[in-house]
Amino acid sequence: MNNAEVQTTTPVKKRISNPYKFLLVMLGIYALVGFGKPDLAVVALQGFADMLLRVLPILGVVFVFLFGINIFGPERIKKLLGKESGWKGWLIAAAAGIFISGPPYLLYPMLGELRKQGVRDAFLGVILYNRNVKIPFVPVMVYYFGATYTLVLSTYILLFAFLNGKILELLLARQR
Repeated sequence: MNNAEVQTTTPVKKRISNPYKFLLVMLGIYALVGFGKPDLAVVALQGFADMLLRVLPILGVVFVFLFGINIFGPERIKKLLGKESGWKGWLIAAAAGIFISGPPYLLYPMLGELRKQGVRDAFLGVILYNRNVKIPFVPVMVYYFGATYTLVLSTYILLFAFLNGKILELLLARQR
């Protein structure tokens, strides 16, 4: 028997990635709680299901935006929101901030993808800042605070969004 005929193969060990380890640990904790206190496990699972139902629509919107970003392609996005976009880019960023809803931590992946595509940092700042102007809350604000207050506050938020975007861009330009 020569060396070519004898093949020694060492078994390949697959490592479990950290997200799967976390999932397994959490499932184990839920199982332990379920055996010890089934009522508590049911309450915890109901809380998780409620949270999941609230987050899924927002995640759906984020995925639609990410899909749209990939359809437009980097060149189109750079044209709309890049360095040479001009005042149109500022308006698009302001409108995007107003119409995007949901918690910011769900928007960060989308904004990170936009940044990779060449969107100016100033526009990302404007988008995040203008999230504070919420169209559905305008009637409620008018009811409780009056039209003048609502108009002045919304105008200040819009103006300071542009100012903050410009300051953000200047500060980040110094770091590079």
